[in-house]
Amino acid sequence: MKKMRNDPDMLEEYDFSGGVRGKYAKRYAQGTNVVVIEPDVAKYFPDHESVNESLRGLVSIIKRQKKKRAR
Repeated sequence: MKKMRNDPDMLEEYDFSGGVRGKYAKRYAQGTNVVVIEPDVAKYFPDHESVNESLRGLVSIIKRQKKKRAR
């Protein structure tokens, strides 16, 4: 594999001619939150929707527990 002279990390076969500069920049600027899940946990969650659904359920339980303690 031949590397480009001006950037040793880029290979000549990389083609960005159809790319759009800054396509996700606005969304990224609004904030990102990437969490890496360990493989043993990830096998129970096939996609991001299942992770979010589970976490929302956990948040609901936490809120109920806090209300009970506040009484």
